[in-house]
Amino acid sequence: MPTRILMVCLGNICRSPLAEGILRDKVDPDVVIVDSAGTAGYHIGNPPDPRSISVARKYGLDISQQRSRKFTSVDLEAFDIIYAMDHSNYAHILDMARDETEMGKVKMLLQDGGSKTVEVPDPYYGPEGGFERVFHLIDKACTAIAAKYTEKPWDE
Repeated sequence: MPTRILMVCLGNICRSPLAEGILRDKVDPDVVIVDSAGTAGYHIGNPPDPRSISVARKYGLDISQQRSRKFTSVDLEAFDIIYAMDHSNYAHILDMARDETEMGKVKMLLQDGGSKTVEVPDPYYGPEGGFERVFHLIDKACTAIAAKYTEKPWDE
């Protein structure tokens, strides 16, 4: 049975769609299933932010078909690992957890990916260059995470 990983940010249009696309590209889909969601329902049904789509495309990834959805308590049951992009979303997810098993599924993306940086900054209100920085932070973390869950080779 494949490992199911969920990437979570606030609106599911900037960071978590990038994380979904990046990790999905680095793993064998028969071994790891990757999805994303947001803790807020601001953008339900919308595609990722055009700046996320653009930076992903720059590195050969197409995330344009993804659609924003809201994180629900069902996700805590359905996924094996839930990666939060920042402390606020991490706390929100933990508040929804019903027991220690569900709480144990929740991790900070960058910390589990071996980064010294703790949070993936939200690039939404910043300049376009913020999306580039976020892409590289997520890419590095996803490379480390992919190594844990698949033997598919990836680019460094």
